[in-house]
Amino acid sequence: MSEIKTIATGCVQYELEIEIKAGRPAVWRALLEQPDRWWLPDFRMVDEASTVEFDVRPGGRGLIEYRDGGGFLVWYSVQFFQPEAFKLYLVGNVAPDWGGPSTSNLCLSLEERVLGEGGDGSVLKISDAHHGHVSESYVGSLKDGWAQLFGEGLRRHVESVG
Repeated sequence: MSEIKTIATGCVQYELEIEIKAGRPAVWRALLEQPDRWWLPDFRMVDEASTVEFDVRPGGRGLIEYRDGGGFLVWYSVQFFQPEAFKLYLVGNVAPDWGGPSTSNLCLSLEERVLGEGGDGSVLKISDAHHGHVSESYVGSLKDGWAQLFGEGLRRHVESVG
């Protein structure tokens, strides 16, 4: 027996900023070249011992999590990469099991900013637009998740190796 189900759809966009006490090149390098070092355990969906990597080459795998012996999750594909502008546009699909179906259009960009007492710093700007099956609680959860992953994971990693 099959069932047809109608799902209400919409579009929601949110933005957030994460201040990091390090210059743009260091943050950009950590973001793209070292995601496995700052990706938090709670965000490893495939396996607690999985590997996370960013492959931004044309035709590359994008942001992917995988484990030895099989199993993987393509978090995002790369849509547009502007390394000289410290900007990256990503597209990801969310399955119904995780609150979808929806599509995420995520933009990550870095800007220089003087932080505190004249210290060198950067701001990671995150803009995420979801269309499909979305709700306020779902989007709030996503925003909180990115704030945790980039705020605790990436920021802590970059500032500790700085």
